Amino acid sequence: MELKEQMYQLSERIKSLKDNIETEEATKQSFILPFFQALGFDVFNPLEFVPEFTADVGIKRGEKVDYAILQDGQPIILIEAKACSEKLDKHDSQLFRYFGTTKSRFAILTNGIIYKFFSDLDSPNVMDSKPFYTLDMEHLSDQAIEYLNNFAKANINIDSILSTASDLKYLNLLKAAFKEIVDNPSEDFVRFILNEGVYDGIKNQKVVERFQPLVKRAMSQFINDRMSSKFKETLLSSESEDTPKEDTTAASQEEQTKEAEAEEKKSKIHTTYDELNAFAVVKAILRKKVPGSRITHKDTERYFGVLLDGNTRKWICRINLDSKNKHIILSDENKDPVRYELNSIDDIYDLEEQLLESLEKYL
Repeated sequence: MELKEQMYQLSERIKSLKDNIETEEATKQSFILPFFQALGFDVFNPLEFVPEFTADVGIKRGEKVDYAILQDGQPIILIEAKACSEKLDKHDSQLFRYFGTTKSRFAILTNGIIYKFFSDLDSPNVMDSKPFYTLDMEHLSDQAIEYLNNFAKANINIDSILSTASDLKYLNLLKAAFKEIVDNPSEDFVRFILNEGVYDGIKNQKVVERFQPLVKRAMSQFINDRMSSKFKETLLSSESEDTPKEDTTAASQEEQTKEAEAEEKKSKIHTTYDELNAFAVVKAILRKKVPGSRITHKDTERYFGVLLDGNTRKWICRINLDSKNKHIILSDENKDPVRYELNSIDDIYDLEEQLLESLEKYL
């Protein structure tokens, strides 16, 4: 089984079990050991994957880190594990102490859901205060798994990982800085934007304060429009690849698609990135039962609908992300609407069973 498939299966396992896992030991057995098994390590071989690895700290003897991965008899990765219910913010200092006593170049702090990868990029043999990479097993992506593959037993190469770790660390910090600018544009940033041919008058405090919310809205709308456009291209490409060549209705479906696109251009309906993101989540769930090409969407002024075979009578769910009370409406066994509130798009994953039941009655 490929790493991608194993990791996605583990991700689903974590989502379904995390609320029932209460202890550190249960987290290790249910989440952490399977994670490293998927990476190809023999977690039951103490010559390769050592539990309770001794890492003496100064005058303190017998200090132990939960696990150490050995290569040629030397630790290359230290792993500190916590219960999945624990936050990791307060535990990196413990791992920091262990790191300096070994020759390991990497350390991982995890609660079985979040994995924080550390190294000594800033100062040799001193663990950095910030991780160079953070993996969230509840929000996996193909890109994340592709990078994680560097830590697979068959691929692990310390020099190769270190050569990219520094760029990755600062890339993540830059992304965080960009997020802060988008969410809370500073006065200096607003002045910079206004100087780019936006406003010719004096940029005094009153003007800057007036433009701050406008700059924030403009950036959000620009990103949303750009991502929405890219998402549409990706979804249309994916649906085209999923369509069987022997399907004799392909030509007519293509004509219907073109007509729908032309109609959409005339419409005032604006399909958002969040709606397309929600559609991608629903489609990923429903592909367990039907080919992705059969799952389509139709945006209306009142809701964003997900359909089977483009048939409005075969509606699976209706999503509303525009109002303050975000929600999704599913079709029950009697084809009656049932409403579920949403705090975020990720909440849709919790409705997998209901979505599949909504689909089942049309099959």
